[in-house]
Amino acid sequence: MGHTIEIETPDGKFSAYRATPALEGRWPAVVVIQEIFGVNAVMRGVCDDLAAKGFLAICPDLFWRLEPGVELTDQSQGDWKKAFDLMNRFSADTGVTDIQHTLDHARRDKRCNTHVGAVGYCLGGLLAFLTACRTDVDAAVGYYGVNIAAHADEARAIRSPLMLHIAGKDQFVDAEAQARMHAALDPLPAVTLHDYPGQDHAFARIGGEHYDEAAAATANARTLQFLSSHLKG
Repeated sequence: MGHTIEIETPDGKFSAYRATPALEGRWPAVVVIQEIFGVNAVMRGVCDDLAAKGFLAICPDLFWRLEPGVELTDQSQGDWKKAFDLMNRFSADTGVTDIQHTLDHARRDKRCNTHVGAVGYCLGGLLAFLTACRTDVDAAVGYYGVNIAAHADEARAIRSPLMLHIAGKDQFVDAEAQARMHAALDPLPAVTLHDYPGQDHAFARIGGEHYDEAAAATANARTLQFLSSHLKG
């Protein structure tokens, strides 16, 4: 149900994976924001699942400025090393710029009803938060985003609904950082935080070391309800 498309920007073209619902019609769109492994089978699977649930899903290649077409897994040390190298060289600022280009592209898509949300994982969790702060996204969801606390002062700019899923035992986000996130975000009416005590980073990544089926199902159900409420209404 999916295929590769190109998105044009003033800086050049980059690819994205696009999945559409089987039924004809106009649907809300969701920009799926990658982990540090690129637009791999996991991200394409997220898009396909969203398409099956009635969303036009687009996952942009946000590493294109560093290396186009990155597709890694979490199953080898070599892939982990390359993923961390890409992440360390990646600019969140240009990433958000490319997400805005993807939002604009999605709204122009003939299958889109003009409502566009975003959902991101890991690196994409941080970018989902920044997308809520800096773009015109209609709703955003972030899973176990890293370094959100360092950008907490931007939260005052959030106007559209934002939901964050926080892994209580996240090896990349310690208890102090989680407390800072709650302190900055809990008072904001547009933001909803869900904690998953005992869960480690990437608890919703199917096939991953820390995948937890029950926690993932809970988080995914909350995400689906949230996106449906804000994009399909």
